[in-house]
Amino acid sequence: MKNSALKWLTTVPVAVALAFSLAACGGAATTGSSAKSTDALAGADQQHTSKYTTESVTALDKIDTSKLGLITPGTLKVGTLSDAPPNIFIDKDGKFTGYDNELLRAMAGKLGLKIEFASTKFQALLSQVKNKQFDVGSSSISTTDARRQTVAFTNGYDFGYMALVTKDDAKVQTFAGLKAGMRIGVVSGSVQEDYVKNTLGIDPVSFPDYNTVFASLKSGQVDAWVAPSQQATGQVKPGDGTKIVEKKLNTQNFTAYAVATDNKPLMDALNSALDAVIADGTWTKLTSQWYTDRTTAAQQTPEGWKPGSKSVKIPAK
Repeated sequence: MKNSALKWLTTVPVAVALAFSLAACGGAATTGSSAKSTDALAGADQQHTSKYTTESVTALDKIDTSKLGLITPGTLKVGTLSDAPPNIFIDKDGKFTGYDNELLRAMAGKLGLKIEFASTKFQALLSQVKNKQFDVGSSSISTTDARRQTVAFTNGYDFGYMALVTKDDAKVQTFAGLKAGMRIGVVSGSVQEDYVKNTLGIDPVSFPDYNTVFASLKSGQVDAWVAPSQQATGQVKPGDGTKIVEKKLNTQNFTAYAVATDNKPLMDALNSALDAVIADGTWTKLTSQWYTDRTTAAQQTPEGWKPGSKSVKIPAK
């Protein structure tokens, strides 16, 4: 990336609540003696995003939806989460919604497919997609190389942030301030857990879901929460005694939908549908709607990042 400062570290005021992606109760954090020093967010190389992005896609009218290998013909069965607004959650009426799911709903519409969501835990989601319990995984999934050993991913539809969340009176105010001996909450199986273990070299306190880790932060059971930024924004509210003190931007390991590795027809169809909703302005509309801090093109496509294939054009507003 050209702008390394933006890529890794940006301090934000309390009022700025940006926030990104996906943990079994444990004890106090200690230095991980067997932790491998790796960069949990960077990809295999500096061209990670480009490396895994297709040059173009198949025209929508060339997609044969009868050959997508779906569990139920004509219907996309989607595994998702229920507790991670604004990306993936169940609203007061019991509807699966959020940025990721509404974008996928629009993509299914382009393909003339019905869509059926089911709630699961992130720790199980990729294996469930691999074993074809779900056709698609929708969960703000960071597309790391390790995860590509289990599933395949569509082209990217979002980039990622990590956020550091603390109580208002906490001493730690930066990622650099996280030290061995601190109780750092994460969601099990997440990029954030990997980051704390392998980049910071600290054993985190892992929880099964966002609600539990956030409740544990508020009650003082953990000292800080390393969270997907979007999900942190959905949890932190004015006057609740917590704040987002810092965020990290990551555009290398984009966010994408998970598909079984042997289902190329479905992968091709989803990539075609993603380009279609980008080209007709739906992606821009949903991004502005769900991310109220991303109203401009620069905010939606930082550091030259763009969604979809390399050939698709984002329409001017």
